[in-house]
Amino acid sequence: MAELMRLQKYMALCGVASRRAAEDMITAGKVCVNGKTVTELGTKIDAETDAVTVNGKAIIPPKQNVYVMLNKPKGYVTTAKDNFNRKTVLDLIPEELGRVFPVGRLDYDSEGLLLLTNDGDLTYRLTHPSHEITKSYLVLVAGVPSEEALTALRSGVIIDGRKTMPAKAELKRTEAEKSVLRITISEGRNRQVRKMCASVGHEVLRLRRVAEGPLSLGDLKSGAWRYLTEKEIMALRGKTNADH
Repeated sequence: MAELMRLQKYMALCGVASRRAAEDMITAGKVCVNGKTVTELGTKIDAETDAVTVNGKAIIPPKQNVYVMLNKPKGYVTTAKDNFNRKTVLDLIPEELGRVFPVGRLDYDSEGLLLLTNDGDLTYRLTHPSHEITKSYLVLVAGVPSEEALTALRSGVIIDGRKTMPAKAELKRTEAEKSVLRITISEGRNRQVRKMCASVGHEVLRLRRVAEGPLSLGDLKSGAWRYLTEKEIMALRGKTNADH
């Protein structure tokens, strides 16, 4: 079943006007859907099949890809909808961006860099195992890992019955009975970093993704988002096209 969209939102996506101005156009009788004048602001349309005209001119949304970096806070799920009515990362993104989707996942309790886009081809390439896109995390763990533990993380540990690929693991600092590690992996297994740390005896207290491929979180505030730069988009495409 197609997902319906408010008419004024569709008009804004098409670049006709802001949503408020679009509402004025609707109530003024300037907008037609499938040949019929619409004046009700609650009208919803199927963007794929309904024909919309403004002042007799057909409008369609631009075929433009959107690329957004979000600093995901704790307490949000990385899905479009949640069966338990928990907040999703899409709640942090304005509707004007249209339908964008998370690339990969971050756990409910995890934070940091999350890419969202409507570019299905790039999403497929970024998440395909053959490309081995690296992801770096700052991880606060209980205790202070020994050099043996760090070596194990680097060479691979057994989680879920299978050994992880070689990773980078660096002890950044210690504080009381806690430590901060920077761990870089090139896989995307379920709760992988948490399970890796647990396998060497250190519970993860906080996990934040700070880099993915050529992208770096930088000083983007928690819960905030920004568009990727053209340079970042090209770097991502170059990364995924390297093997093909």
